[in-house]
Amino acid sequence: MSMRVTQNILNSNMLFNLNRSNKAMDKYQEQLSSGKKINQASDDPVTAVRGMFYRSSLNEIDQYKRNSDDGLSWMTTTDEALDEVTTVLQRVRELTVQGLNGTNDPSARYAVAQEINQLKEHLGEVSNSQIAGNYIFAGTDTKTPPYRTDPAVANSSKEFRNTNQEKLELQVGSTNNVQINVPGTNVFNNDGAGGIFKVLTDIVSDFNNQTAGATDHLSKLDIQLDNLLKERSELGARMNRMELSMSRIDSLEVSTTRLLSNEEDVDIAKVIMDLKAQENVQRAALSAGARIIQPSLVDFLR
Repeated sequence: MSMRVTQNILNSNMLFNLNRSNKAMDKYQEQLSSGKKINQASDDPVTAVRGMFYRSSLNEIDQYKRNSDDGLSWMTTTDEALDEVTTVLQRVRELTVQGLNGTNDPSARYAVAQEINQLKEHLGEVSNSQIAGNYIFAGTDTKTPPYRTDPAVANSSKEFRNTNQEKLELQVGSTNNVQINVPGTNVFNNDGAGGIFKVLTDIVSDFNNQTAGATDHLSKLDIQLDNLLKERSELGARMNRMELSMSRIDSLEVSTTRLLSNEEDVDIAKVIMDLKAQENVQRAALSAGARIIQPSLVDFLR
């Protein structure tokens, strides 16, 4: 049994098709203005969820980049400080050899002792090196200077008093943490008996008192220099690891950004072509609709 197609059905179908065409044109125009395939989650829930995942990944990557930049700056500052400590100890060794020269009179040895004492004070300042207000040789106690007086003792002299050996680590990947610090105890008190400062204090005392004990300190200075070389080597290895992590993070950012773009960004040229095609469809629909709508009685009476 055939269905009778009335004028109202024809009119309704025409209006439905025109409305659908208008919605398609509106979608293409919105995509052109935003540059995005979807402008609300309901447009394509699956694409929206994937886009949220990629954006969340990019936020994590951005944090890893900041951590790696901060970490490398910390390690670079530490390496520069260790280089300065090495230079000072090498100078102290030269002065010690000079002071042990049998032709030196007491005044010459006293002058050597005074210079070494000044170098010791300079090492104290180096051990208090900071970055962004944090003491780099203080372990995790970064707000307290490691080289300081004892507040509980009146007129106490400055010494390296920090005993914090904790590691400072920064996360530079989902499963990648890198130690950025060198605990000051490893550098300035590695022997647990006063370390570098005790060696220098004893050398100064021996030269001031004109005793022969200074000869024993050349080997102690060499031990300290060897220890510095070891600490710098370990730090250098971690710096290399950090730089490799930074390179990997940059690559991950590029690939994730590309995935997000593929997921969300429109092909402008294609959208323009689709919009023009839809405009042609709409014009054809309007033309056909004008013929479908029957003339009214008023039109006949004109």
